[in-house]
Amino acid sequence: MSNEVDAGDYGPMKRLSTLFSTLQDKFHRDRSDRDLTLPQPTAPALAATSFFEYLVVVSLGKKRGQGTYEPQITYQFPKLANMGRSQSEEEEKSLKAILLFCFPEGVNWAPLTEYPSETFSFVLTEVDGSRRNGYCRRLLPHGKGARAPEAYCIISQVACFGLFSKIFDEVEKRRQISMAMIYPFMQSLREAPFPAPGNTVTIKSFIPESGTEIISLTRPLDSWLEHVDFRTLFRCLTNEEVLKVFASTVLERRIIFMAEELSTLSQVLHAVVALLYPFTWQHTFISIVPSVLIDVVMAPTPYLLGVQRNKLDDVIDQSDMLIVDLTEGAENTFITCIGDESTILPEKLQEELLQALCCRKDNSTSEELNKVVSEAFLSFFVKTVGHFSSHVKGSSGRQPGVFQKKSFCKASEHKASQHFVKRFIQTQMFDVFIQEVERRPTQEGFFHQKIAEYQESKKKEKAKRASLQLGLGGFSPPC
Repeated sequence: MSNEVDAGDYGPMKRLSTLFSTLQDKFHRDRSDRDLTLPQPTAPALAATSFFEYLVVVSLGKKRGQGTYEPQITYQFPKLANMGRSQSEEEEKSLKAILLFCFPEGVNWAPLTEYPSETFSFVLTEVDGSRRNGYCRRLLPHGKGARAPEAYCIISQVACFGLFSKIFDEVEKRRQISMAMIYPFMQSLREAPFPAPGNTVTIKSFIPESGTEIISLTRPLDSWLEHVDFRTLFRCLTNEEVLKVFASTVLERRIIFMAEELSTLSQVLHAVVALLYPFTWQHTFISIVPSVLIDVVMAPTPYLLGVQRNKLDDVIDQSDMLIVDLTEGAENTFITCIGDESTILPEKLQEELLQALCCRKDNSTSEELNKVVSEAFLSFFVKTVGHFSSHVKGSSGRQPGVFQKKSFCKASEHKASQHFVKRFIQTQMFDVFIQEVERRPTQEGFFHQKIAEYQESKKKEKAKRASLQLGLGGFSPPC
C-alpha cells in the first residue's frame, strides 16, 4: 500500500522510509513520463455494486503488566476463513492498517464512563493506485462502570459517507442487544445490490421484541458528491479562508489540517478534495494520521494530512506549507502559511466565488449546500480551463491527440487568468486530466455539460451585444 499506509510492517521508521521512497519515485515518474498510464483498480473480491467487503469490530485490550492499551479485532464479518488464500493474506495486511486508523491516538487510553460517539472515514490506497474506503464509528459499548471505547469499521469500494453513517446507526442499535444481532443484518446488506444514484434499496431485518424492520437506504442523486458534506468545512472556516485553502490545494502544496475530533478532520479533508472536481488529487491523502506515522509530515512531496491538534508540536517546525487550525475559536486559523494564498486565484473570479458562496442559507440541507458550493467551484474551472478541448490537436480514430499548452494559455478568456492557468497546467492533477482527454477527446460528463452551457451563454451574450450595437448604429435622432 502507498499514500494512506503501508499495511505490512508495523515499524514506523521503516514504514516512513518506504513511504518517502514511494512518494519520490511517483513524483519523478509522473513528472518525467508524459505517457504515464493511469493506475487501474484491481478486481475486488466483490463486484463494485456491493455495499461492502467486510465489517470489523476493534476493541482496546489492556497489555499485560502495562498501563497501556492496544487495539485488537474482536469481531469480523465475513471471516477470513471464508476468503481465498491470496485474498486472506492481503486482508490480514489491511487489518493491521485498520487498527491504526480506528485508534490513531495510539496506546494512551483510560477507561471512560462517558464518550460521545463519532463517525469518520479514511482511505486505504493500494500500490496500483486503487482505493478502498474505511468507515469507522467509535463509541462506548453498552455496560456499566468505566470501560474502553470500541470501533466499528466497514471497508468498501463505495464512497458514500452519509449512507454508511445510517448503516452504522443500525449496527449500533443491534450491538446494544447482542453482537450476534449484527450478523443477519450485515448478511442481508452484503447480498443487497448497491443502488444507482437517486435510487433506494430496502433491507429486511429482524429484531427481538420489535419484529421485522424495513430499512431504506437511499443513494444521493449527485454520485460525485455522495461522500461529501460541506457543512463542517464552512462551520470551521470562513468563505475567504476556504478560498485560501482551495488555492493552495489547486497548486498541489503541502497542507495539514488540525482538529481535536476525528470526524472533523475526515469531513473537512474530503470536502476540500471535492472542491477540485473534475480534477482529482493525485498525491498523498491521509484524512487521519495515526500517531506512529506522524513523521509523514516531513515528506517533501505534496500532501493533504489530517492531524489531531495534540500533535501540533510535531508539525510546527515544518516550513513551506499551510497548516490550518480547524478548532472552534482558534486565535489563528492559519498557523503557518506561505503568504501568497490570497493572490493565487484571479481577483475577478475570487469575487465571483465569494458572491456565489454567500448565496448559501444557514438552514439549508446538506444537498442544497452541496449544490451551491459545487457549482461555484465548478464554474471557476469552466471559466479558467474550460476551453481545453479546442487545444487538443491531431486526434483521429485510434490516434491520441496532443495538448497544445502555449495556445491554450494564450486563449484564456481574461488576461488576468493567464498567470493562474500557466501555474495550474504544471500540476499533476491537470496533467492526468489532460492525458485522459488526449486519449479520449470526445468525452461526455457533467463538467463537459457545464462547459457547453457556458459557451452557449457566451454566444447568446455576444449576439445580443452585436444586435444592440447594430440597432444603435442605424438609429437617427430627430432634428
